[in-house]
Amino acid sequence: MSPDPGKSVLDLKRNGHVLLLGLNRPDAKNQLNVALLRALSAGYTELEADPELRCAVVHAHGDDFTIGLDLVDAAPYMAEGRAPFDPGNVDPWGVNEPRRTKPVVIAVHGRCFTAGIELMLASDVVVAARGTRFAQLEISRGIFPLGGATYRMPMVAGWGNAMRYLLTADEFDADEAYRIGLVQQVVEPGLQLETAVKIARRIAEQAPLGVYATLANARLAQIEGPDAAGAAIPAEVARLAQTEDAMEGIASFLERRKAMFKGR
Repeated sequence: MSPDPGKSVLDLKRNGHVLLLGLNRPDAKNQLNVALLRALSAGYTELEADPELRCAVVHAHGDDFTIGLDLVDAAPYMAEGRAPFDPGNVDPWGVNEPRRTKPVVIAVHGRCFTAGIELMLASDVVVAARGTRFAQLEISRGIFPLGGATYRMPMVAGWGNAMRYLLTADEFDADEAYRIGLVQQVVEPGLQLETAVKIARRIAEQAPLGVYATLANARLAQIEGPDAAGAAIPAEVARLAQTEDAMEGIASFLERRKAMFKGR
């Protein structure tokens, strides 16, 4: 996929049950201005609204995934403490309601700074090209991370690893991101999108309702703790057991064939 700056700040494509969202401001190093933030939010909202879409892949055109938030463009919203997304649309960073319920795989390369890292942390699986550079730079600009890094990075990377980079604004590479758990797979440059799409298509082959329930229960454990997640399991098991997908799963096992799930 080649960049097309004259087309849109966000390149949307469908690949079966997978929605590809490509940051498309390559001349601006994919800096996240208000227009791109709104387009990304609209893309996530489309993912949520369309029952045929089961997973998304976020990637970027050009040499960099993103150099981060356009502070000048977003300043009026930041000063008022509000998000620049259209009312009712999904927050890609999952800080504000509404939040997504479907899985997102993200493919990063080049520079992935500030809000780009926070988009990774708000996603479910991250693939990085070897040589990708990361930095959480907000404290060097007089602000602090506003897309969830302050609480997600300690959960993912551990307190010390998170503070090492949140409090210094130092850069780190893909191998370090993998070591501390921010990245799940490091691939050679140019293979990150292909790898992310393969993972997303594999996710989309599974029973959608089971996938969404897994995400929801895992998030419940993060927010309210393991006891709350455990308490929610019996009702979810009973609900899913009555679905067509559960019956298809059993039938395909007995008939030794690939399951064809419909999300109902």
